[in-house]
Amino acid sequence: MNKTKKVLVTVPLKEHHLKKIEAAAPTYEFRYVKMQETTQEDVDWAEILLGNVNPNLLHGDSSIEWAQTNSAGIEGYIVPGRLHENTILSNATGAYGLAISEHMLAMLMELQKKLHLYRDAQHEMLWKAKGEVKSVYGSTILVLGMGDIGSEFAKRCKALGAYVIGMRRVKHEKPEYIDELCTPEELDAVLARADVVAISLPGTEKTRNMISREKIEKMKDGSIILNVGRGIVVDTEAMCDALESGKLWGVGLDVVEPEPLPADHRLWKLPNAVVTPHISGFYYLPETHERVIRILTENLARYYQGKELINLVNRKEGYRESVK
Repeated sequence: MNKTKKVLVTVPLKEHHLKKIEAAAPTYEFRYVKMQETTQEDVDWAEILLGNVNPNLLHGDSSIEWAQTNSAGIEGYIVPGRLHENTILSNATGAYGLAISEHMLAMLMELQKKLHLYRDAQHEMLWKAKGEVKSVYGSTILVLGMGDIGSEFAKRCKALGAYVIGMRRVKHEKPEYIDELCTPEELDAVLARADVVAISLPGTEKTRNMISREKIEKMKDGSIILNVGRGIVVDTEAMCDALESGKLWGVGLDVVEPEPLPADHRLWKLPNAVVTPHISGFYYLPETHERVIRILTENLARYYQGKELINLVNRKEGYRESVK
C-alpha cells in the first residue's frame, strides 16, 4: 500500500489525540482544519477524509479513497454524486450510545415525572401539584433502531424494569436485554402496545415519515415519543396535533423537522414537548470525544496496514454494514 497519503483531519483534537493519529500512520501527510473552516482546496488536496466535511464540497472525485466521518449519521455523504463509487465510507457508530441513551432516559423521566411542568411552575413561583405521573418500571418501551444508541437505551430501560421491544430491519437472534424483536412490517401491531416509542433511526427514504399521522393514531393513548435519530422520521405537524389533543402524554426531541426549528413554530410553546437543539451526541460529554478519536485512530491504523475497516457503511441502504 502507498505510504504517502494526504489526510485531511477535521475532527477537533487535543495534543494527545494528535499524537495518536499521527502514530497510526507515520508516513502519511496530515492537514488539520476545523470543519467549519474547511475549503474546497482542502478537500481537493486530500486522499483521505478523517472527520466530517460539508457534503457540498464533495463532487465524486475519485482521488478521495476513504471518508471516515466523526458522526454516526452519513446522510449527506450517500447522496448520489457526492462520493465516487470506489470511495470507502465508514462512520463513528459506537461513539454515541452512552451520551445519547442517557439523554433519552433523562427526557423520558422528565416527561413521566412532569419535571418540565414543575420547572415552568417554578418560574411562575407556583407551589402546586401537577397530578398523576408515570414510571419506566412496568411500561412497554418500543425502540425503533437497535444500533449502538437504541441498544444502549434498551439496556437502561430493561434494567429499570420496563418490557422492551426492539425493531430492526432484519431479525437476528434476540439480545438478552430486550423482550421481543420485531421488523418494520410488524410496526402497526407493536405501536398499539407501546407506552413509549423511542426513535434512533437514521434519515433515509425508507425511514422518512415512518411515524406518520396514521401511525400516531395507532399509538396507545397517553404514550410518549422520543426522537434522537432524524426529524424526518416523524410527521411533525401530526405529532403536534396529537400533543394538543391529548393523544400523546409528551414528546422528547433532540431532532426535529424542520431543523433548526423556526422561532415561530408551535412546537416551542406546547407544554408537554421537551426540545433540545440536536446536542445529545456532540462532544459535551468528554467520553464521547474520546470514543470518536479511538474509532478514527483504529480505522486509520487499519487502513495504513491494509486491513479491513470497522464501521463500513452500505451507501445504498444508508446504514453501517452488519457486524460479521
